[in-house]
Amino acid sequence: MPTILLVEDELTLAETLRYNLEREGYIVLLATDGVQGLELARREAPDLIVLDIMLPRLDGLSVCRILRQEHDMPVIMLTARQDEVDRIAGLELGADDYISKPFSLGEFLARVRAIMRRSERQPRLAAREVLEASRLKIDTSRRRAWCEGEELNLSQKEFDLITCLVRNRGIALSRDLLLERVWGLDFIGDSRTVDVHIRWLREKIEPDSSRPRYIQTVRGIGYRFEAPGEDS
Repeated sequence: MPTILLVEDELTLAETLRYNLEREGYIVLLATDGVQGLELARREAPDLIVLDIMLPRLDGLSVCRILRQEHDMPVIMLTARQDEVDRIAGLELGADDYISKPFSLGEFLARVRAIMRRSERQPRLAAREVLEASRLKIDTSRRRAWCEGEELNLSQKEFDLITCLVRNRGIALSRDLLLERVWGLDFIGDSRTVDVHIRWLREKIEPDSSRPRYIQTVRGIGYRFEAPGEDS
């Protein structure tokens, strides 16, 4: 059964969420502070982390930042604060979703189900596919990518996003289309997620990420991959 790590110091809420998640068929691990949550995440490698921002010992944003350097497990962030800065910070750090307290149990469970469904989908290709565009080489079946011969350290979503862009080089893809292709139809979030991942990709493949040559912004639409020197 899938495992969910719940990191929440408000014990009444934590027990309520754990009870209902277990009724949904999940194994639930509970941590009540950030340090304990980080240790459990590293040791148990759960399928999903539900992570409160305001935590004792180590706050949720710091936990998310550390985990994103080590793993690509999905993260839902919770906060009692309504400040948009928290929401943006969570997405910038790579959180997959963000829920503001108070929230309904139905909404919470729906978001958990959506993320778990996406995580379970791992497309399997029958034949090897290698994409090459300018300084990039992408082996889709082995899920490896190189830039000028040096292998890139890409998260799952970064890999899927650059693959989608390169497959459709020269074509402007909307943020909504990229969300659908990479995150799935049932993704409950907004297009800022795409912008954050695009920025991370530019930092890894562009000679100058402030003046991108390959992943170009199409104003009012989204993004387009260009391979200078090649016919589109």
